[in-house]
Amino acid sequence: MGQAVLAAAQAQEVPVAAQIDVGDCLQDALRLSDTVIDFTTHHFSDELVAACLENGTRMVIGTTGHTAEELQRIREASARLPIVLAPNYSVGVNTLFWLTRRAAEILGPSFDLEVVEMHHRMKQDAPSGTARRLAEILTEVRQLSYEEDVRHGRVGDVGARTATEIGMHALRGGDVVGDHTVVFATPGERVELTHKASSRDTFAHGAVRAAQWLADQPPGLYDMQDVLNLK
Repeated sequence: MGQAVLAAAQAQEVPVAAQIDVGDCLQDALRLSDTVIDFTTHHFSDELVAACLENGTRMVIGTTGHTAEELQRIREASARLPIVLAPNYSVGVNTLFWLTRRAAEILGPSFDLEVVEMHHRMKQDAPSGTARRLAEILTEVRQLSYEEDVRHGRVGDVGARTATEIGMHALRGGDVVGDHTVVFATPGERVELTHKASSRDTFAHGAVRAAQWLADQPPGLYDMQDVLNLK
């Protein structure tokens, strides 16, 4: 993703002040920069947030898998910094978020809900941040709880599907960049919304677009829906 972001910045004629890899001096890089684009690991979040607060550096965060505590520190930092935090920077995926909400509102509670995602074999977290966001949208529309109503896979004699559960299924294999499908099923018909990414470039271009948009924003916590004016 780092190489993809560099290529996207070059294509959009956005100057890159510094690149950060393991062992590089974070403070030196941030002092040269107005905005940092983060596609690393959630374990790095606390250090990066603290450094950005010290330097007044805006943040575009594409890393997923944060703990509740790490997310809380990002939210607290957004009181002083403009931050875009999104599980996916693809324009297509954010359109999928919007369509999922509208479909859930239109189809209503008689449709069963399932989310299926597939990623490459090296992906560390499951479900993906994008799949989690899709399920969160569904719980918001249905006024359910992610923690209580999302069922991660099924095995054994689990009984009939309940009216409120949302199935979540994570597949891993090969070099799949990212596939996400939301299934709305009711007796007699089924609706499926699917997005398939074939290149990381779409995420990189979206992240650079978010960084450009963030330059004119006051402190606050934003997501890609704000960047694309989909709200």
